[in-house]
Amino acid sequence: MQATKETLAREAICRLGRSLFRRGLTFGTSGNISVRFEDGWLMTPTNVSLDDLDPARLSRLDSAGRLNDGDPPTKESFLHRVMYEERADAAAVVHLHSTHSVAVSCLADIDPADVLPPITAYYVMRVGRLPLVPYFPPGDTALAEAVRKLAGRHHAVLLANHGPVVAGTSLSAAAAAIEELEETAKLHLLLQGHRVRHLDQAEVAEIRRRFGG
Repeated sequence: MQATKETLAREAICRLGRSLFRRGLTFGTSGNISVRFEDGWLMTPTNVSLDDLDPARLSRLDSAGRLNDGDPPTKESFLHRVMYEERADAAAVVHLHSTHSVAVSCLADIDPADVLPPITAYYVMRVGRLPLVPYFPPGDTALAEAVRKLAGRHHAVLLANHGPVVAGTSLSAAAAAIEELEETAKLHLLLQGHRVRHLDQAEVAEIRRRFGG
């Protein structure tokens, strides 16, 4: 049963990677995806395009993040590890350098406690509040501790000048949330300079009462 579950997970990761790449949500060799099991997790390897993943060569890590099998993992594997350590319900994590989300992460005048306004009900439902993690150089393990401080309270965070990291109760949930985040970032940028009607506090509270988040 476990082998079948893992085989399906390997195929699902590769399928999602191709979909994200071909829809322009990631590019080059950026972005990474993982799925958790009881004894560790599967992760996309380093320096491999999400459009060109091989199920048999995905990185198989133990619960401490050590490589057990497959190609070497992305240098950003620690982002996934801290999400799993801080969120018992997380079954998958997706990290992208999606264009509009990265653009928002570079803005000077954003609220670090909640980067994007509640433009749509679906953003509130799938993402909720989005805190900004301070900038660290790529691969800097200090970034892990900065993410850890927020991961227990937020399943989605935005890395300054870098991109979003989203955990979900399933791979499809994590993918849906990060895609909603990217679309909301796009809307936010498109609406700059215009008068905007955001959902008010009562409307947001009603969405959370009905759908959680």
